[in-house]
Amino acid sequence: MDKNLQGIEYLQQGKYEKAVQMFTEAIEENPTDPVAYVNFANVFISLGDIARAEEFLKRAIEVDDQASAAYYSYGNLFYNQEKYEEASGMYGKALLIGPESNDLLYMLGMTLVNLNRVEMALPYLQRSVELNEKDAEATFQFGLALARTEVYDEAIKQLEKVIELEPDHADALYNLGVAYAAHFEDAEKALEAFNQVLAIQPTHALAANGKKLMESALTEGKE
Repeated sequence: MDKNLQGIEYLQQGKYEKAVQMFTEAIEENPTDPVAYVNFANVFISLGDIARAEEFLKRAIEVDDQASAAYYSYGNLFYNQEKYEEASGMYGKALLIGPESNDLLYMLGMTLVNLNRVEMALPYLQRSVELNEKDAEATFQFGLALARTEVYDEAIKQLEKVIELEPDHADALYNLGVAYAAHFEDAEKALEAFNQVLAIQPTHALAANGKKLMESALTEGKE
């Protein structure tokens, strides 16, 4: 097996020493291949060693300034430190080089959301979902971004898709309840959603409050 692939397997298993050994051998065998440097950086990212991770990412880019994976990992490094402006720049470079991927587009979208540039995030989140329609989290975040930009009908469609993918997705159900109540003024559907949330998470305070409000609204409507 390719040593980079072996190293990735060890990394996923939490066997960091073996992963380091594989990536070291991969670099020794092919020092002009950026892949092993990026993989080495990912080991240090997993270990929380930011400085060492950055060293290897810089080396990967020195070896090949068109290494999209290096910019993507660099973006993750900044994102994890909540340096969203820097993360956005790195993800943008990765996207320019290509290829586009569900993960890259999702992370770029989320970076822009965290920078309060929600409208700019929408096309990236949308494309992320298009590339992987079974990605419940990307679909959820796309739905939230749509709601934040007041595109409520489409937001509700996306949140409903999340529930199809993950019926116990409490956050999607809660936001559906809010959307039904606020946008459609449909207290019954909102109440149903809040009850589903509480069945999954009995301590969900926001859903409990929403339930009380909808029950009150329905009682007043009958009077």
